[in-house]
Amino acid sequence: MDEKTMASLQATPEQLLYAKILEAGMYMGLLILLITFGLYAFGIMDPYIPLDKISEYWSMNVNDYLHHANIKAGWAWTGMLKYGDFVNFIGIAILAGVTILCYAAIIPTLLKNNDKVYAVLATLEVIILSVAASGILGVGGH
Repeated sequence: MDEKTMASLQATPEQLLYAKILEAGMYMGLLILLITFGLYAFGIMDPYIPLDKISEYWSMNVNDYLHHANIKAGWAWTGMLKYGDFVNFIGIAILAGVTILCYAAIIPTLLKNNDKVYAVLATLEVIILSVAASGILGVGGH
């Protein structure tokens, strides 16, 4: 390969920062998932749905499950973290939200490099993902 091709294959500073944060968030989310699954699987934390009754819920769609189990939709799980079958949502939320942090972190670098279009796109990405995750619009599948 010639030098021009090799130079174009080099990761930019914002790409490296994005990847670094994504990697750290992924490892943290997975570690929390493993820990919280252990708390649930080894019975250290009691589940909200008793294990002998969980098979009754397997055939239900999400709306029926939420209704019969008396669970509120959306972010209501944050109030149920005392149960082993809900504490694992922490790791899932970290894995789902790390992309927002990645985009937010690269905005200053994009602005410093005068990449205004990419900075605007990254800002819009942060806003859109944050609004979607917040449930403010109330149109999600929860």
